[in-house]
Amino acid sequence: MNASEFRRRGKEMVDYMADYLEGIEGRQVFPDVCPGYLRSLIPTTAPQEPETFEAIIEDVEKIIMPGAASPACTELETVMMDWLGKMLQLPEAFLAGEAGEGGGVIQGTASEATLVALLAARTKVTRHLQAASPELTQAAIMEKLVAYASDQAHSSVEKAGLIGGVRLKAIPSDGKFAMRASALQEALERDKAAGLIPFFVVATLGTTSCCSFDNLLEVGPICHEEGLWLHVDAAYAGSAFICPEFRHLLNGVEFADSFNFNPHKWLLVNFDCSAMWVKKRTDLTGAFRLDPVYLRHSHQDSGLITDYRHWQLPLGRRFRSLKMWFVFRMYGVKGLQAYIRKHVQLAHAFEALVRQDARFEICAEVTLGLVCFRLKGSNKLNEALLESINSAKKIHLVPCSLRDRFVLRFAICSRTVELAHVQLAWEHIREMAAAVLRAQGEEKAEIKN
Repeated sequence: MNASEFRRRGKEMVDYMADYLEGIEGRQVFPDVCPGYLRSLIPTTAPQEPETFEAIIEDVEKIIMPGAASPACTELETVMMDWLGKMLQLPEAFLAGEAGEGGGVIQGTASEATLVALLAARTKVTRHLQAASPELTQAAIMEKLVAYASDQAHSSVEKAGLIGGVRLKAIPSDGKFAMRASALQEALERDKAAGLIPFFVVATLGTTSCCSFDNLLEVGPICHEEGLWLHVDAAYAGSAFICPEFRHLLNGVEFADSFNFNPHKWLLVNFDCSAMWVKKRTDLTGAFRLDPVYLRHSHQDSGLITDYRHWQLPLGRRFRSLKMWFVFRMYGVKGLQAYIRKHVQLAHAFEALVRQDARFEICAEVTLGLVCFRLKGSNKLNEALLESINSAKKIHLVPCSLRDRFVLRFAICSRTVELAHVQLAWEHIREMAAAVLRAQGEEKAEIKN
């Protein structure tokens, strides 16, 4: 949708809302559709090709409005999460389907998803231990619980441990910045020997610093054998798994208990929209279910509906699945795949430019849309380069630290980015680098004199 069409559609939507408000007295206060009505009205999978805006708006009035805001809000989310799960080729156990034990929920952020998974895992292991040994108090169990993640995991994982009141241990990553089975197993054996209780592992697919991938095919079986909850965090990289050529990066997810990624990062869905799936939804509802009188309803024990308030931290929630529905239909699966592929190609184009300049080095394997690079030299030199680039305010780069090396990160993330933009950014970086190196040379000359 170009700017001209966006203006036209925006005005149409304002008219639609104004018409709705003017005629609101003629609409029913309470919907007369039955729970489960929506699934039979829409396809079971996302369309491969784009659909028209007119067709989607027609369906809003025909399919959504009769059940707005309930049960349409809930039921569309369940179906959209199944659509997205099928796009990723997630194992069937993660899908709600007609009568599955798993399913998906839209959280606000990956941080929330990690915390929800950790709290659910904590409740599950506590109840299991107390069932076996009733004399154990919750406090006695809590002080021994241990969670694990790679030393490359996002800070939100550490925050989840802080909020959850459990210790989190960092597993040293390998030469490719990935968590491997041997390092995890060593930590587990050491902690069990010390009387601690391992219960939760976070594996990251596409780390924030350098887009590295923990080895799920190694880590997954260990978690399964040890009875540990495995949560897979693919916040950024998960969008790429809709492309068959990148799906292998998700191999091993069958061992996970929960999986999460952010369509609002790289799948053209506006913030906030963090997709989380679980194999057993009772693991979440068992941890978060509360039923005060004012929240009870006639269908809550019918088994016909999904009560998402038991799947998350907040009680209230927005109709976030509606924007997923629009994006998936406006672009189609093929359109979304083309978008991802273009970004990956542009990242490799930038990588090639960096490799052609002997002053620079690539610091981590370029897999998706992130390129980690730096000037050959000291951290101080690269800090000066970053300061120079960001102070000029033509482009913006965010750094990271890899094995105590200060590294610059170039991320392809704009919907409208083209090769010309990448080339302009590289020329700007080269100019800033030349100035920094020149200043360093002059500084050294002054010291010698």
